[in-house]
Amino acid sequence: MKKILIISIAFCAINVFAQNNKEIFVNDSIEHKYRISFPAIILGNIGDGGKRTNTQHFELHIKRQLDAKNIVGIKLATWRLFQPMGIQWWDGLLDKLDSESEFYPGYLRETGIGVSYQRMLWKGLFASVEVLPQYKTYLDLDHNKIANGFKLYTSYHVGYHFAFGKKKRFFIEPQIHCQNWVFDTNTPAEFKAIDNQWKSHFLFEPNIYVGFKF
Repeated sequence: MKKILIISIAFCAINVFAQNNKEIFVNDSIEHKYRISFPAIILGNIGDGGKRTNTQHFELHIKRQLDAKNIVGIKLATWRLFQPMGIQWWDGLLDKLDSESEFYPGYLRETGIGVSYQRMLWKGLFASVEVLPQYKTYLDLDHNKIANGFKLYTSYHVGYHFAFGKKKRFFIEPQIHCQNWVFDTNTPAEFKAIDNQWKSHFLFEPNIYVGFKF
């Protein structure tokens, strides 16, 4: 929790700095107030959906640019977990994928509709926060439902917006984000025993979002 608190304080500090920054961010496509985007990572899940480590991840963002600095949006997401999300890079995350030592005795499907806020800080540099209430479904290895639950998932992002094309309508946003989850309810005992060995947050996940303005 201390790491999450530090990240939250840093995010607030960046936002305060941005509000005092005299330089104005100029959006080449300000006339295009709406945008849709998705994380490029989901492309790796196309095909072979039955593979044990396929997260079947789908995520879509629909946003509206209020002015030169403020962007709000709706986030739609669903994914399937085969092991705890709280295993950090320095805990040997990649090794555990190979060894399968922390795999669940089944799967956890999480689905939700949430909201996001993105603040342009300087030129294309931005910070954003996303809040995603999730409905959880636990499945065994034969895809039979075991239980349902609820989770509140939040993520904090820092990245850079690159627009390109004749009218700057296409864009990519490479970024680093950290996430945590609270109010994690009704977890089956066999899943909870594995979850309890790890954190309720994940730090420093790299990603690239791809989008289009209209």
